[in-house]
Amino acid sequence: MAALSAPRNTVERSGVLREPPVKGSTTIYQGALVAIDSTGYLVPAATATTLKVIGRAEQTVDNSAGADGALRCRVTSGIFRWDNSASSDAIALSDVGADCYAVDDHTVAKTSGTSTRSVAGKIHDVDASGVWVRTI
Repeated sequence: MAALSAPRNTVERSGVLREPPVKGSTTIYQGALVAIDSTGYLVPAATATTLKVIGRAEQTVDNSAGADGALRCRVTSGIFRWDNSASSDAIALSDVGADCYAVDDHTVAKTSGTSTRSVAGKIHDVDASGVWVRTI
């Protein structure tokens, strides 16, 4: 393509809100940690290595009777507090700045669980109520 020779109206997105298509036979609950699966559809975060965690679901979407992509779900990226894993996989304040891993749609862990979990995001803070994680 040739370089511009006149002004161009370049459309913009904030990068915080998106509406990906939901996987068929899937229900996503408002407030859930969500991810894109290997086929490009939105699913609740879970213990799996093929997921790309993208943020928090802003609405409940019941696509349990629908096909892949029949419905979409609003998702926000940012810093959210999730439940901390237990025992040796619990995240501590000293882990701030490291990656954490999705256990399910509301829990994150310190390790990949012997390469069975996908990265949930970067640990931003840890408090008595949970782990603050920055998602993409």
